[in-house]
Amino acid sequence: MTQKEIAKLDEILQQHDYNHTLLIAIMQDIQKEYHYLPEKALCYIAKKLKLSEAKIYGVATFYENFSLEPKGKYVIKICDGTACHVRKSVPILEEFRKNLGVSEDKPTTDDMMFTVETVSCLGACGLAPVCTVNDHVHPAMTPERARELIEELKKEASEAAEKEAEAND
Repeated sequence: MTQKEIAKLDEILQQHDYNHTLLIAIMQDIQKEYHYLPEKALCYIAKKLKLSEAKIYGVATFYENFSLEPKGKYVIKICDGTACHVRKSVPILEEFRKNLGVSEDKPTTDDMMFTVETVSCLGACGLAPVCTVNDHVHPAMTPERARELIEELKKEASEAAEKEAEAND
């Protein structure tokens, strides 16, 4: 790991007072930083928190929201639970995948901008069909709205990249 990565992990650990009982919150912050839980980061926090790597991996693999694989900046989750399914979530999923050039086997775009996943339930049946983007709920989705949402996210990412480039000049 680079010194910058170690410093970032130490910052996250310090925000949680190196408290092993806050492991889930620590891991959430690490995943927010990297868009997944890198193996090196998990080994590092195990050592710093004086926990076994098995314990860390047990938590990382138990909770569905944690990922050991890199994900895109925008993680789009489409509900395929009963309420969403009967309200036509499949064409919405197909539109996201087609528009972004991803599939069930390759859910993340090559530029690491988008990941498309299905989930069994988002707990928002009254808003069906529903999807989330990084935990922001988008109710009453349609294939047309999926296309619009992708364009909005691409524009947001482009504007953020421009601001970052200006700040680095």
